[in-house]
Amino acid sequence: MSHIITPDLCDEFPEVRVLDPIFTNFGGREAFFGPVRTLKCFEDNSLVKQAVAEPGDGAVLVVDGGGSLRCALLGDMLAEQAAGNGWAGVVLYGCVRDIDVLFETELGIQALAAHPRRSEKRGEGQRDIAVTFAGVTITPGQWLYADNNGILIAEAPLTSVQ
Repeated sequence: MSHIITPDLCDEFPEVRVLDPIFTNFGGREAFFGPVRTLKCFEDNSLVKQAVAEPGDGAVLVVDGGGSLRCALLGDMLAEQAAGNGWAGVVLYGCVRDIDVLFETELGIQALAAHPRRSEKRGEGQRDIAVTFAGVTITPGQWLYADNNGILIAEAPLTSVQ
């Protein structure tokens, strides 16, 4: 994977959209990018578990968790499964847990915060829909680029880093 630097991408591609700077890097891969796959769930990580069990093919799973700070939607076991199944990263508008292990996992992970409580598993949520958070609407098939500087959304792959 090429090394990306989001400030350079913003300079080269002024049309990219930048998510509000509310995320923290929790993964072992600090910079990551790939085509977007989305899901929306609230305090229920059933669909996260289902998605990371599938081949990621270098994609980034974008999870609209409603911004909940009451439980985690991703922990060490799901992160390790995502890494093993070829996901480039996970961006959660929600929380993660087991962060000491996440920092060692070969996966890009950005989330709002850490929280020790696990989520419910009720099988609720939606996949492959447009999600809106952090000032940006994100749709499946767009491209996400992330590093310690921030998260960008592009309509298509940015040619300088492919």
